[in-house]
Amino acid sequence: MRVLIAGAGIGGLTAALALHAAGIEASLVEGARELRPLGVGINLLPHAVRELTDLGLGDDLARIGVAITENVYCDRFGATLFTEKRGLAGGYDRPQYAVHRGRLQMLLLSAVHERLGPGAVRTGARLTGFTQDTDSVRAALADGKEIAADVLVGADGLHSAVRAQLHPDQGPLAWSGVRMWRGVTERRPFLGGESMLIARGAGVVARGAGSEAGRELIAYPIGPDLINWVAQVQVADPGPLPGDANWNLPGRPEDVLRHIGHWKLGLLDVPALIADSSMILEYPMVDRDPLSSWGSGRVTLLGDAAHPMYPLGANGASQAIVDARALADALAGAGCPAGLAAYEKSRQEPTAAVVAANRELHAGVGARTPAELARITAHYRRVTGADRPHHDPPQHDRHH
Repeated sequence: MRVLIAGAGIGGLTAALALHAAGIEASLVEGARELRPLGVGINLLPHAVRELTDLGLGDDLARIGVAITENVYCDRFGATLFTEKRGLAGGYDRPQYAVHRGRLQMLLLSAVHERLGPGAVRTGARLTGFTQDTDSVRAALADGKEIAADVLVGADGLHSAVRAQLHPDQGPLAWSGVRMWRGVTERRPFLGGESMLIARGAGVVARGAGSEAGRELIAYPIGPDLINWVAQVQVADPGPLPGDANWNLPGRPEDVLRHIGHWKLGLLDVPALIADSSMILEYPMVDRDPLSSWGSGRVTLLGDAAHPMYPLGANGASQAIVDARALADALAGAGCPAGLAAYEKSRQEPTAAVVAANRELHAGVGARTPAELARITAHYRRVTGADRPHHDPPQHDRHH
């Protein structure tokens, strides 16, 4: 069986490794001409760390990541509201790692080159569409060439060309009304160097611009002297994302400071954190309603292409990694197309629950009391499956 994956991001690369471990031939096409360690920080939840550890990458994750042991919620004056233990400290069977997205992608890319061969990833090859019949699928590239495979997996992100062809009437992205700024700043660790800080404006969230309560700052270490931060500000009512909306703009410190520069957290100098950032990205916080079906025939979706969700709760990359394992297990067990149907059946309901839970988590941003925060975080863990025991490993040999 030959599986072609569109997109060499975290989900696509993990899928290639999982398929290879299951004895299935995989290759990737990627629109970017060069893959470089770009981006900012992300968190990998224990269930995603478990999957990557099963692929033989546990020691590498420990080397490039920071094990987060607690989430500390505070108000904009720095008063602690609630502390939640995470990773091994929270009783999970694996750590929760905060890591630079680009470094993780390069780690996965290196593993793909080592295990699948240097030609497994074809860059500068943007997929524009596909055709399929009962025996194969043919992927069309922007340069006019085609690649034949038995299965096509669209892991090509939020603006997926594979999804657009499968679901041409999907409409615009759903915007929460929140603008997000993300940055990375060289700073000594705060607290014990293993904490995620979540600072919130006071009061009940007002669905519109200008509310102090619709503002949040998240900060956590992604290296010995490197802090990742995320600022979220409610600037409009929720609705469809305008067609002319700016995406992944270079952010300006003054725009962020206008909203949270007056916050006094004590243990973290907010104005300096923002002003000294080596890079800032600005973009809208968006998702989509869950699909009733992901793929068709020999074509399916994975990660953000399948289930775009608010970047909250550290579930975006984590769910893509879990998708990758589920896809490999299903294809190894049932082949195509039955394996694709089994994969989608196993992942549609859990990922739809995460999309809904992330919306609820955003709606609860105004929670202030320890009891409210404890209830919201416990509900989130339960709904997103973070507290569920892991399924038994498949019977096929997972070579590393």
